[in-house]
Amino acid sequence: MKKPFKILSYLVFLILISACGSTNRMTMGVTEPAIVHLPSDVKRIGIINRSLPSKGNTTLDKIDKILSAEGLNLDKKGSEAAISSLSSELSVIKSFEEIKIIEGVEEIRKGLNVFPATLSWDMVEKLCKENNVDVIFSLAYYDTDTKTDYKVTTMKLPNSLGVDVDVPAQEVTLNTQVNCGWRLYDPHTKEVVDARKYTKNMAFRGKGINPMKAVEAVADRNETVQEYSRNVGIAYAKRLIPRYVRVSREYFMSGTDNFKISHRRAVAGDWDGAAELWEKELSNPDTKIAGRANYNMAISSEINGDLDKAIEYASKSYTDYENNMAIDYVKILRYRVKQNNLLNQQRTN
Repeated sequence: MKKPFKILSYLVFLILISACGSTNRMTMGVTEPAIVHLPSDVKRIGIINRSLPSKGNTTLDKIDKILSAEGLNLDKKGSEAAISSLSSELSVIKSFEEIKIIEGVEEIRKGLNVFPATLSWDMVEKLCKENNVDVIFSLAYYDTDTKTDYKVTTMKLPNSLGVDVDVPAQEVTLNTQVNCGWRLYDPHTKEVVDARKYTKNMAFRGKGINPMKAVEAVADRNETVQEYSRNVGIAYAKRLIPRYVRVSREYFMSGTDNFKISHRRAVAGDWDGAAELWEKELSNPDTKIAGRANYNMAISSEINGDLDKAIEYASKSYTDYENNMAIDYVKILRYRVKQNNLLNQQRTN
């Protein structure tokens, strides 16, 4: 019984290899709608920083400062960098009338390294009214959690004769985790339009003749954390603009001589030329070939931006010729149609 089973398994393997070898992967660029959509009547933006420690959180903040060992204002500087870069990026990507950083509101501060409870809508409406803004971007929390690790090592220092010699030293590793989160409040719909968390781990090392000197040797930690914070602000702002992404598609490259030639044309970038040959195989009496031709014509139509025609070809490939790859492709195309409709709405607004 084992020998027939091995033969059957080998045949199945050959079939799978053959199926995989009949297609080739290509990529194309598509534009997706913005992750976050603001109505066209939103003209004035307010930005608040809830990450600054309130009076009730001073103990936690002091503990964090001790663990950080240096850079006592790391959280403050980092959150300010994130707020500033968000404001700058928003002014570049959207034509807002005003972008206002709202400061000095003590009752909104939290200072914890997790998402605090959402602001009450009374508070959101109050902030919007008092500052004449339409929506509120909130840096809900920002925290740098640092753990220190010391080990004994050596380092070279010049002696009294100016000769470098090995001396006992301490090496410190500062493992810093940056955590922050944003929320976007729309008082008109009373909806938290968006919430997003960002986390990054960083390791910094320095040497010194004692632990404090080793910490002082970690010169670039503050700037590195602030640079990441600025990038977080930019990344969050970009959630408001459409995204250009690359997507992959499989097309059939074998079946007839026309498929072989069209494959070479496709590799050379001549997709219209490839489509000319695929079109000739649409009425091929071999249903397998006709199904592949319809599938490939769907790919060609998507490349040319005609999603309705692409759905028509892909649907026919599945319903008339039982090409099982096509049904998944139909779902992808229908999703793209929905995304394009949303994208058009955003552009209109």
